[in-house]
Amino acid sequence: MNSRNLTLIIVLIVILIFGGCACNSYNSLVKLDENAKRSWGDVQNTYQRRSDLIPNLVNTVKGAANFEQQTLIQVQEARSKATQVKVDANDLSPEKIAQFQQAQAQVTGALGRLLAVAENYPDLKATQNFRDLQAQLEGTENRINVARRDFNGAVNDFNANTRRFPNNLVAGMFGFRPKGYFQSEPGSERAPEVKF
Repeated sequence: MNSRNLTLIIVLIVILIFGGCACNSYNSLVKLDENAKRSWGDVQNTYQRRSDLIPNLVNTVKGAANFEQQTLIQVQEARSKATQVKVDANDLSPEKIAQFQQAQAQVTGALGRLLAVAENYPDLKATQNFRDLQAQLEGTENRINVARRDFNGAVNDFNANTRRFPNNLVAGMFGFRPKGYFQSEPGSERAPEVKF
């Protein structure tokens, strides 16, 4: 065997090894990307559940005499704005996630004000519909937290793999970009003030 044939065989072996590694890296990145997209779907699903509960809660509260109409309007407006913010699972950039999170934070704040104001209405708090809806909202908020945590875990796995060698080479060639995380709300590092 001459040196030319030996060189050709070595080059072919190197190409096959690199090609095998590239295929494995690509398939791994696709799997992690799909997992992050599935987790994003779970996040959207839990926020949609909350959004679906809000009209029932508002209608139940409307039945209370003299209830603050401005609070109800704020809840309805926040829900409307939040449902207009759409994030495509193929573009989970940090900017898009932050935009979605900001819209949802407005809903959370408006619901918090609604439930705080409802404390002043003992007749409202005593109705079974209101108690049921409040319990469902609390459960949904817990589901949202779990879905967000799971999403951040999936994004962490994806982002770590896109930065790891040799996956970073494959990620660059095939356009895999880092995805955004959910962040804590501004001011959440301060403990709430409790007054009696």
